[in-house]
Amino acid sequence: MGRISLENVASAVRKISAMSTSQQLSVFDEIAQTQPNLLASCLVQNNLGVGNGGLEHTIKMLLICYQSMKESGFSWPLISEDEQERQLLRMTAAVNFSKGLQNREMSDTATQQFLDAHPEQPLLAYVLGESTSWLKQISERGTEAESDKYPLMASLNFVNCIAHATPVTRGS
Repeated sequence: MGRISLENVASAVRKISAMSTSQQLSVFDEIAQTQPNLLASCLVQNNLGVGNGGLEHTIKMLLICYQSMKESGFSWPLISEDEQERQLLRMTAAVNFSKGLQNREMSDTATQQFLDAHPEQPLLAYVLGESTSWLKQISERGTEAESDKYPLMASLNFVNCIAHATPVTRGS
């Protein structure tokens, strides 16, 4: 069972959505202190050719993921660059495995098994929903770019890194 509940995610969304830009920047300062490697994954997006819309999406997903961690009441360890790379490789392998299956039904079953077994389902569902919505919007505008994969990968990797981290204590 995950440590981040649906209520934690909903609370995080409400809190981040209600914040002013300066309040969100304060959260970024906190992220820089407690999870600098997650922040770096967000900041590197410009170097990968990601436009402003993709950067905004990645920032929003980082803020929601981080606030969801805080809402859970757990104290989370530093997520290292090595762990981010490990989770990115796992995610890529899972996607490639699913894509490599010969028939669509088997591929759909493999994807569903991955989703069903995910340790942080509410957070994953939120990030997948928001990412799908963002991708649909850019598709409808006809502004898709090869670099759109990077915000998606970073956002999903935030969730996977959080899901596989071991919180050290339960907060009050």
